[in-house]
Formats: sequence, C-alpha cells, structure tokens
Amino acid sequence: MARLGALLTAFLITLAAPAAAQERPVLVELYTSQGCSSCPAADAFLHKLAEREDVIALALHVDYWDYIGWKDSFARPEYTARQRAYAKVANRRMVYTPQMIINGADHVVGTRPMDVTDLIRKHHGGAAKVALSVAEHPGRLEIDATAAAGTAGTATVRLFRYIPQETVAIKRGENAGKSVSYSHIVTDMDVVADWDMRQPLDIDVPLNGDLPAVVVIQRNSFGPVEAVAKID
Repeated sequence: MARLGALLTAFLITLAAPAAAQERPVLVELYTSQGCSSCPAADAFLHKLAEREDVIALALHVDYWDYIGWKDSFARPEYTARQRAYAKVANRRMVYTPQMIINGADHVVGTRPMDVTDLIRKHHGGAAKVALSVAEHPGRLEIDATAAAGTAGTATVRLFRYIPQETVAIKRGENAGKSVSYSHIVTDMDVVADWDMRQPLDIDVPLNGDLPAVVVIQRNSFGPVEAVAKID
C-alpha cells in the first residue's frame, strides 16, 4: 500500500496540469465501494482526475460488497448492472472494484495511475465523430448533437447527476474505522434518448435541483463514448 501511495503521489502533479483548450473531454467511470479495502486509493485518484479540465469523472458505487458487513450508502443495483453490462460487451466473466472504464471502451484497475493516464491520452488522440452541446435553462437541459457526415448507427443518450464530494465515516467491513472522501458520486442515471445518428439531435430534458449534470452519448448503450459534456 505504501508503494501504491507513492505511485499515486508521483502522478498528482501531472494529473493536475491544465488541459489544452481544444481537447475534448474523456469520460472516466470509477466502479467502487465503501466496503472494498482496495478502493480508497482509487477514490483519491478519481478526485485528482476530476480536477482536470480534459476529464469528466464519475464514481458509480456498486452493491455486491454490501454483504461483508457494511452497506454502501451510495450504491445502487443499476450501477452494478451497468458494470456487468460493460463486462459482457468486453467478454469478461467477472466484475471487480476498483475498476475504471475510459470512454466506455478501455477497462483498467483503478489503482494503476500510469495506465489510466496513458488511456486518457490515447482517447484524446481520436477524431471526434459527434459535436455535442448542452445548455441549462430553468428546470430543463437542452441537448444538441450532430454526427459527422457518413456516421450511421444508434447511440444512447444518458443523463447523470452527481454529488461533487462527500466524506463517509465507515463503521464496519473492510474499511471499518476510516473516514473516506468520495468525489463525483453518481446519484441518478437515466436514459433520455435513443438517437439515430443520421439525424441531428435536439431535445429538452427535465433538470431539477442543483446537482451538477453530465450528458453521455454512447454507442449501442454500452459501447464507446462518442461525446460527453458537463453542466456545473
């Protein structure tokens, strides 16, 4: 664990560096649990990733570790189902924590900062196929998207809401006695459209409350992320 902490510390300066303005953001999803002893290091790493302008970070807490003594207060079965769906698409039999999924395409252990950073850089290098814009209005969110000429197929448009940060005192389980800070904790995840990419997308969706929102456009529901945008 000490070596892992040193590795994470070594990367913090790089991770905090501002991104070039022209870089489109990369989505990083962390699958984590309050009941997982390996997860706090990944949770701290996600906090640093969330500070980058070129990354949109989301923490989805899964419920399959709840049986070992501590029920994760942020976990929802639909987040576990999302992770399992990713595993199925990737022909993987098992799910685990902490896991990071980069732009819906690359799976990596969440405590491997070098691998995660390299994958983020890789996804910055790809050509954008979808132009996405989001605008907040009273009580609603306007979502507009256009795919590049010749792009076909369907994409799923999801709206995520998240809590920016919260600290939890864990009393039982593998992390008993620890207070762990979590960042970008997903509270809601909804499909708001199935998009035929041959046509422009222009929709309004309800937006209640003050929590930040993230819009994700993803191929075939659990395929590569074509575009992602955030409203603070």
